[in-house]
Amino acid sequence: MLLGHYDGTLTNKQQISLPSKFRQVLGEKIIITKGFEQCLIVVSQSEWNTLLEGTQGRPFTNKATRDIQRFLLGNASFVELDSKGRCVLPGYLREYAAITDDIVFAGIQRFVEIWSKPLWDEQQTSLAKNVVNIAERLSGTEGNE
Repeated sequence: MLLGHYDGTLTNKQQISLPSKFRQVLGEKIIITKGFEQCLIVVSQSEWNTLLEGTQGRPFTNKATRDIQRFLLGNASFVELDSKGRCVLPGYLREYAAITDDIVFAGIQRFVEIWSKPLWDEQQTSLAKNVVNIAERLSGTEGNE
């Protein structure tokens, strides 16, 4: 399982180094794509169908299905890590996620998110303020005291 978060840096060669704990689960061949809230998503090649969750079994004629698949799969990049777990992060992905130097890798059970450090910090501040409301919405107990 992928969990926890680790700090990293984008090198001057536009490379990132995936933390070894995540490499142990994901392997050396990964897929990186655009994620939600301006982060990137990393999955193993064997788990690429994780990116299709919520769209599987839905008809191709459904526009929302096509749009999500376009966003996730159309922006995906196959990457092979070197022996030190490094890879070049494609420019269009760096630009989308506003990654210029400091980054955060966050394990989210079956995939890893890559965030620019400033956006991660903003996201964490927002979550800390709203986590109780989010939990109540998910449990269906919102407003029940």
